[in-house]
Amino acid sequence: MIIDTHCHLDNKKFYEDIDEVIQNALSHGVKGFLIPGADFNDLPQSVKLAEKYKEVYFAVGIHPYDIDMYDEKVLQEYINHPKCIAVGECGLDYFRLPEDEEEKKANIKKQKEVFISQIEFAKKVNKPLIVHIREASNDSRQILIDYDAKSVGGVLHCYNASEHLLPLADHNFYFGIGGVLTFKNAKKLVDVLPKIPREKLIIETDAPYLTPHPHRGERNEPYYTVFVAKKMAELLDIDENEIQELTTTNAIRLFKEFSSIA
Repeated sequence: MIIDTHCHLDNKKFYEDIDEVIQNALSHGVKGFLIPGADFNDLPQSVKLAEKYKEVYFAVGIHPYDIDMYDEKVLQEYINHPKCIAVGECGLDYFRLPEDEEEKKANIKKQKEVFISQIEFAKKVNKPLIVHIREASNDSRQILIDYDAKSVGGVLHCYNASEHLLPLADHNFYFGIGGVLTFKNAKKLVDVLPKIPREKLIIETDAPYLTPHPHRGERNEPYYTVFVAKKMAELLDIDENEIQELTTTNAIRLFKEFSSIA
């Protein structure tokens, strides 16, 4: 059994065949799905899928690319839904900052404010965080520590292989490993994987993005978690079934609602 802890099944790329995608994953041993909240406009589709499938859960939050639409009232509107189990995907992303220096400073400032607001909201409702970090490891780590995110914990989505983030394992954070692990140029992640405490490893796809080998170039989907598990087992010299059991146990420890489908 595998739990895909991060798959954008509310994405328009799945509109035409979402039922087939979910059934295909279920038939290959993927028994749980978590749709992160990234864009408020996609939340109705997340709710629809979560209400249709007992295996599907969702989160509410805003991606750092969409901070201008942030409104805590929207978080409040969805957080009490019985299938809403986390806050995020939220965090910091310095990959696409404005070139103008003043605009860059203003963007970073607002990203931090929105990130901190979502951390505080997660603490208020006692839900774990789904954290997006890209080229912002130092600031992200400091904010998570300074604002006591340890009290709710969460996952470092698409863990970027920064060793600077490894100490967050002691702050109740898990490390989301996806298709990047199978990429030929993923040497850094391959090298750092054994340094992650095994009880903090969870599997994700980020579908429809970051498709693992041997399906690169195709749309990613939850079924492809099996290729991530296989590569992880190979690198850690662990039986593949053991990896599936380990990461599923870890996912249930973080997202307790998944225990109902285990």
